[in-house]
Amino acid sequence: MAEMSAMNRKVIQTLAETLSKQVEHFSKTEVECLIREFNVSLGEPAVPGRAVPGLDRGKFRSILHNIFGMTDDMIMDGVFRTFDKDNDSLISMKEWIEGLSVFLRGTLNEKIKYCFHVYDLNGDRYITREEMFHMLKNSLIRQPTEEDPDEGIKDLVEITLKKMDLDHDGRLSFDDFEKAVQEENLLLEAFGTCLPDTTSIETFEQHVFQELEQ
Repeated sequence: MAEMSAMNRKVIQTLAETLSKQVEHFSKTEVECLIREFNVSLGEPAVPGRAVPGLDRGKFRSILHNIFGMTDDMIMDGVFRTFDKDNDSLISMKEWIEGLSVFLRGTLNEKIKYCFHVYDLNGDRYITREEMFHMLKNSLIRQPTEEDPDEGIKDLVEITLKKMDLDHDGRLSFDDFEKAVQEENLLLEAFGTCLPDTTSIETFEQHVFQELEQ
């Protein structure tokens, strides 16, 4: 058993060496910790020589929900899609580490790209009125009111478009989104919470990187 864990440690160190050169914001030892966390989340040991499976939608969503407090299904699906760069419905170890580098420590520009991708529900490189409507309807607390709530959301979509649709074509391109957010950072998560708050980032990093602090 000790032999196995020593071998695993060697494999993890080699992997971390490679991945830390490809991914921003994490040191080699932090990447090692993230690989271990990935293996724990998979719930099965990564056997050297065997292709490491990835996190499926269910496992990934439970991480987003339990650790980062996300509750919106539509947004969680968008986050999964954004992490899963090769669209194979599994988040590989590399996708996990690349995704977390932006999710936890990304620059504003990296976060703008990430949020835009999450909100572009059908992947056509535009956030349309319909997409905004669905996301806002999903993320706003449903209060039973006398008025038709859909009308209020439609108004909100129009207000948002007026503020963010800089080329006035009735939808948001990446350029529109980027410029609007750079002018007003609060618009980054205009259509739903898809980034973790400071507290959950600290909790996650303390949990994953705790051995580095000792």
